[in-house]
Amino acid sequence: MIEISPSIQIDDSEVVYDFVRASGPGGQNVNKVSSAVQLRFDVLKTMSLSSDVKLRLKKLAGIKMTQDGVLILDGRKFRTQEANRTDITRRFILLLQKALVEPKVRRKTKPSVTAKAARMSDKKKRGDTKRIRQYNPGDWE
Repeated sequence: MIEISPSIQIDDSEVVYDFVRASGPGGQNVNKVSSAVQLRFDVLKTMSLSSDVKLRLKKLAGIKMTQDGVLILDGRKFRTQEANRTDITRRFILLLQKALVEPKVRRKTKPSVTAKAARMSDKKKRGDTKRIRQYNPGDWE
C-alpha cells in the first residue's frame, strides 16, 4: 500500500513499474542495464480517488497523462533501479498530495474609496511632472 494521506491509500496492484534502458552518458552500463523506471497509474479506473481529485490530478499532470487517463511518470535520475524506483514513488506521492488540496475560491473585491483617491492623486502628480518636462518650441522664442 502506498500511503498518500491518512485517509487515502493506493493499492500496490494499481501501480505498475516498468524498467527500461536509460538514455544518455554512462558508457557500456547504459547498454546493458535497465535502470530507468516508468510508473503507470490508471487514474480513471482507480476507486481510491474521488472525481474532483481525479480532475485536479489530470490538470496537474498535463502531458504526463494519456488520453485514456493513464498517468506515466519517468525516473532516470539515478544509476540504480532501486534509487529510481524510490524517487519516482516519492514524486508520485507528492503529485497526488498536491491534487488532494482544494484550491481556494477567489472572491472578487473592489478597491476602497481611499485607495481609488490615492491612485488618482498619484496619477495627477505623474501627469503634472510630465507636463512640466514637455518640450514646447514656442516657449524658447
